[in-house]
Amino acid sequence: MGFAATVISWFRQNGRDLPWRQTRDPYAIWLSEIILQQTRIEQGRPYWERFMKRWPTVEALAAATEDEVLRQWQGLGYYSRARNLLTAARQVTAQGGFPSTFKELLTLKGVGTYTAAAIASIAFDEPVAVVDGNVYRVLARYFGISTPINSTEGKKEFALLAQSLLPPKEPAAYNQALMDFGAMQCTPVSPACHHCPLMETCSACQQGNVSALPVKLRTLKVKERHFSYIYIRYKGQTALRRRPSGDIWQGLYEPLLIEDGVLDMEPVRLLRQNVKHVLTHRVIYADFWLWQPESLPTLPDGYFWIDECDLSQYAVPRLVELLLNEVNGE
Repeated sequence: MGFAATVISWFRQNGRDLPWRQTRDPYAIWLSEIILQQTRIEQGRPYWERFMKRWPTVEALAAATEDEVLRQWQGLGYYSRARNLLTAARQVTAQGGFPSTFKELLTLKGVGTYTAAAIASIAFDEPVAVVDGNVYRVLARYFGISTPINSTEGKKEFALLAQSLLPPKEPAAYNQALMDFGAMQCTPVSPACHHCPLMETCSACQQGNVSALPVKLRTLKVKERHFSYIYIRYKGQTALRRRPSGDIWQGLYEPLLIEDGVLDMEPVRLLRQNVKHVLTHRVIYADFWLWQPESLPTLPDGYFWIDECDLSQYAVPRLVELLLNEVNGE
């Protein structure tokens, strides 16, 4: 039994039972793929279910506001995905339905080669291979490939290999099988090599260098930022602003923020100090403060007052959620 047939056989016995695999609806499949970018299935599944319940069709989602979508997305992070989701839904609605080919799917906002390949193969049976972290890992180990997966050469090499292995008549089964095989069997750490159907023909297993593959160049530069968040409480109200474009958390809401500055309002009380929040390209260290002024303060430009009881209507970043938990614990 060859590589593809072995992986598909393993999948039919061990594959994950996921709700978006019970349909050929491209909307449901697309939604799952966007949610699961940078997100574990266990975390993403309830979001998919809530989105499908609230907006069961792409037309329903397209009619939503950005605030509504961001609020529903809260907690998943990488909020550009939510904004792209709404833009793409409106693109699909404007053109009268989902594109049905890989190349056409790439025209949707937020849809890259992996997502387009997943939708095209699963919803429309187009024989195009997916290549994600799981696929890179399985192929690198099985074929003993040391080309860095994040190099131009590596991306091309793995894409060509993945496509050459794909059975034209079973693209959906093969792509999903390879993703599950990487996520469940050929895992990043402590893979189940001794119970693997590919063990006898796997290059990395035979040569004892499983942990060395895949190879990835280290190119990420991490920047530190320092935030002071001040939660203002004045007669049952607090102040928020919507974060502007061009920075992290675009479109989400936050309380008074001083970045790399000194607090000059009194009296303020420190609730929590040096909270570490890790993002892809930066690490934020934040201090949380509570300010209960005796008279109505003048807010900086962009901030506005809301009733504290209405806070749940505003989508906020995870770091602000932590601040609100501290405030509510008072």
